[in-house]
Amino acid sequence: MNGLDLIVNLLIILGSLVVLDQASHLSITSAIKVSDITQLGKTAVGFSILAFSTSVPELSVAFIAAFTGEAAISVGNVLGSNIVNISLIVGLAAVIMAVRHPHQVNVVPLLAKEELSSLHFGLFVSSVIPLSLLYIAGASWVVGLILIAVFIFYTFQLSRIRLPPETGIVSEEERKKLRRYVLFTLFGVLGVVVSAYFLVESAVSVAVSVGVPRALVGGTIIAFGTSLPELSLDLRAFLKGHSTLAFGDIIGSSFVNVTLILGISLFFPALLGAPLSIDMSVFQDLVIFSLITNLFFWYFLSLGRLSWKEGAIFLFIYVLFLASTFGVLQPRQ
Repeated sequence: MNGLDLIVNLLIILGSLVVLDQASHLSITSAIKVSDITQLGKTAVGFSILAFSTSVPELSVAFIAAFTGEAAISVGNVLGSNIVNISLIVGLAAVIMAVRHPHQVNVVPLLAKEELSSLHFGLFVSSVIPLSLLYIAGASWVVGLILIAVFIFYTFQLSRIRLPPETGIVSEEERKKLRRYVLFTLFGVLGVVVSAYFLVESAVSVAVSVGVPRALVGGTIIAFGTSLPELSLDLRAFLKGHSTLAFGDIIGSSFVNVTLILGISLFFPALLGAPLSIDMSVFQDLVIFSLITNLFFWYFLSLGRLSWKEGAIFLFIYVLFLASTFGVLQPRQ
């Protein structure tokens, strides 16, 4: 890469960061309006609209993997993204909030019973499905169809829950703006996803040009890049005091990953005339780390406490995950 290409890539990185920041701001503010008008609650909006939208990178990987016969790549990406979503994003949020607001020792908001139930169910599904697939040792198109059905059913159930708006009675004029706010939310998330894509692509080019091995780039920048939309949106949500929305997106993304996206990865190859069965035992480490992360999150949510100490635990789990992934913890032969 010559000097001009390097400068262009650096400018793309800078521009992508600016768009990422502004698009995430648009998404959060619009999603809160959608929550108030529909009375779905911030958790439900995060669990549905934001979670599905920010899972577009994983969804893209799933479709590409299905068409190329590499569904195992999508399965690994789904499980790895779930670990990043909780251990890195929640861990960073708790630590950053402690630094910026030392008097605020807890980032877990007061949650309505329905909202807490939604979060617990999302964590339950995100834990049980990978563990079950590990136990039966194989995953086929039938399993994929069941996972897609679970996603459709629970999304429908979630849409029926209504909570009182936090801002009081919503005027008829505001209700008429619902479609606009939904479009703004989706447009903001699209901006986040697109800017994250260009950011990752340019970062990969720069890293390769300075001699970083491609294998290491794939396992770090690209793997991290598919979770960049959640990282950008949810950190901003936490910092603006909308942790309920962030929790909904984080756990909702994990739920979308292990139901819809994993289901597509397993079911679509059969539609293309190339049914497959994946040996889930090769993903044992990912499943174990995902389960540990989910159990800790469940416990902290049940306690209603998430301070810098709990954040540090999540970051420690993420470091252990990286060390295990790159073989640092493997015994030498």
